[in-house]
Amino acid sequence: MDIKKTKGDMTVREAGRKGGEKVASERGHTFYEEIGKKGGEKVASERGHAFYEEIGKKGGQKVASERGHGFYEEIGHKGGQKVRELIEKGKGE
Repeated sequence: MDIKKTKGDMTVREAGRKGGEKVASERGHTFYEEIGKKGGEKVASERGHAFYEEIGKKGGQKVASERGHGFYEEIGHKGGQKVRELIEKGKGE
């Protein structure tokens, strides 16, 4: 989907990308972390816990429909292995 509204020789998409790259180079990764955290806190204060439950459920349903039951089995197995590794590592220290 290429946005063709132009002013001069640059599309809106190109101008947005160029602006984003400039902000990233001037302010760095920490800037994006800070504004993301502020945005998340604002959404949480306005919409509450139920909002996050709802979007989490929708996301889970989407993943389940796209990837199926086996995907959850696989990531559950990987998570269990990682926990075992961390427990063993903790015992060795």
